[in-house]
Amino acid sequence: MKNFFHRTRLAADMADKILQIAPGSASSSGLFLAAPRRTGKSTFLREDLRPALQAQGALVLYADLWANRKADPAVVIIAAVRSELAQHEGVVARLARSSGMDKVNVGGISFSLDRVGLAGGDVSLSSALVALSDETEKTIVLIIDEAQHAITSESGSDALFALKAARDELNSSSHHGLRVVATGSNQDKLAMLRNSKEQAFFGAPLVKFPTLGKDYVQWFCEQVRLPVALSVEAVEALFARASFRPEMLGAAADALRFDFELLPEDVPQRFSRAVLEQIEASNAEQLRVVHSLTPLQFAVLRVLAGKGQNYAPFETATLRAYQRLLDTVAPDSTADVPNVQQALTALQEKALVWRASRGIYALEDASLRELLEQAGLLVDETAMANASGQPSI
Repeated sequence: MKNFFHRTRLAADMADKILQIAPGSASSSGLFLAAPRRTGKSTFLREDLRPALQAQGALVLYADLWANRKADPAVVIIAAVRSELAQHEGVVARLARSSGMDKVNVGGISFSLDRVGLAGGDVSLSSALVALSDETEKTIVLIIDEAQHAITSESGSDALFALKAARDELNSSSHHGLRVVATGSNQDKLAMLRNSKEQAFFGAPLVKFPTLGKDYVQWFCEQVRLPVALSVEAVEALFARASFRPEMLGAAADALRFDFELLPEDVPQRFSRAVLEQIEASNAEQLRVVHSLTPLQFAVLRVLAGKGQNYAPFETATLRAYQRLLDTVAPDSTADVPNVQQALTALQEKALVWRASRGIYALEDASLRELLEQAGLLVDETAMANASGQPSI
């Protein structure tokens, strides 16, 4: 069994705030937690938050939209609901009767849970969650990990609006409540689900998920089982350099664990070097992918990273920025709209760029911007504009 670092106090505090809604609070609209990828967020959700919510009497459903990136987000969310429904025969019977079936075979022969879905299904997602709430008499908490992936498809967006309808109904006095906890690895992308009045969870609180701290580092140093104890202060500094990613410490420890010629007195220095090697290897792999791009793909990526939330892929000024970069390496290439569209599609396929269904683009991993900046690859728009005699964009 894997040994996990548990954040029990944080989980209990968060569960309290999710389930106990203060007067005037917007958290009944949903709670959005943002944290960089690979910093322990999903582990916390599964190993700490879910048990803490269950301990307070909640019925917890979990959908990970990142587990299978090729799966339609709506299908993943509906599958999580269907999976829970299958555990409650009384709910299945309710749904069967509501769909017009007088005789019900709970075993699933007469009524299939495939009937539960979005538009076109016999039973709506909202109706299914209402039946589940009424049967269990519990507050339902639906945790959606990497929730920003939902708005990469129209059906995913439809699923969010179906959840909004269910939330509005279940949070009325007639039922027992529905809370939606949405997490994401990019705060800007996650904010797209709640910043606009056109979004299902407009106004829901968006907070930064706290990174692992010194208590985790101390636990790691106690559990790592190397020939010599590691300094908590030294490892804490390395952990910060590794952007608070536990896997970097774990991989470094494994490198030492399987070095059968390692002398005890060399452990602290070798561990430090191993962590830095892990960081360098990770960065080098990302840059290797970047340097394999075509000139236009590379130009589009650099401009997108530099502009961030202000990125408008097909505006005239943006097209000029691509072209200026191209002119230095591939002067015969043209940054017109069709070519840029193809470049953006290729960047999505390489998991470098993310696209919402409304045509908004962003870096897939926000840490890539920092890496490009460190490598001197971010576009300095002002300098380029001055050099070309064109207005800054």
